[in-house]
Order: sequence, then structure tokens, then C-alpha cells
Amino acid sequence: MNLSNGLLNLTNWLGNVIMPTMAGLFAAGAIYRFSKAQPYQHLGYAALASLMCSGLLRAMESFSNQAAWNNPDRYWISILTLVNWVGNVLLPLYGAGQVVLAVVHFAGLLERMTIGEAWVRNLVAAMCCFGLSGLLRLGEFWIQHGTAGVR
Repeated sequence: MNLSNGLLNLTNWLGNVIMPTMAGLFAAGAIYRFSKAQPYQHLGYAALASLMCSGLLRAMESFSNQAAWNNPDRYWISILTLVNWVGNVLLPLYGAGQVVLAVVHFAGLLERMTIGEAWVRNLVAAMCCFGLSGLLRLGEFWIQHGTAGVR
């Protein structure tokens, strides 16, 4: 084993195991602080950053594996794949989210309820707990049954 393989294995372990685990812990801490009406934004941002680190690592691996290691167009193919992915996956999802926000704002839902009311905050915290629990269970299921469901 050489240093290059060791660093590659360390990077994969940190990006694919440790960072998603830390994201789950940060998200649980954010939900707890949210339910107690304490500042929670920094823990939420830490959870998102942890997931982004893992996701970006996986995306760069798949983008760079599009061509052989000695292909001179490897970087160009990787950038082209990234642009196609952003244009065909991220932008439509973002647009759908914006349509949902437009409907919610037009309906006046956010004007009638504020997150400062205790019952709304508790209801949102409960939904976040159940949602995070389901996502963590789904991740455990995928890990136990191999990577066939993750792709």
C-alpha cells in the first residue's frame, strides 16, 4: 500500500461515513434547540455543510470516472457532466421548490402563522424529528443492503 491509496481510502471514509454521520448529529441538535426556542441555525448550517461535503465528494468521483485516467479530455468531460447535472437535475428541482413557495405565499399561509407561536414550533419540531428519523432509517437500510439502492 502506498501513500496515495491510503489518502484515497481516508478521504472516502471521511466523506462517505463520517460526514453523513456528523450531519445526522448536527440535524438532531438543531431540532432539539429549535424545540426549546433557542438559536438553532448554526447547527442546521453545519448539518447541511456536512452533507454537502459528502455529496460533493461523491459527485466529483462520478464525474471524474467518466473517462480513463490518461484521457486528455478527462477534465473537460467532468466539467461537461457537472454542467449537465446542474441544468437537468438541480435547476428543475429548484424551480419546483419556487413554485411551491409561490403557492404558499399566494395562499397567505405564512402570514397567518408564525413560527414563534409555541404550538407551531412544537409541531414543526415533531415533523422534523419524524422526518430525520425516517431518513436515517432509510440510510441504514441502504447501508445494510449494499450500495444497490444508493445509486
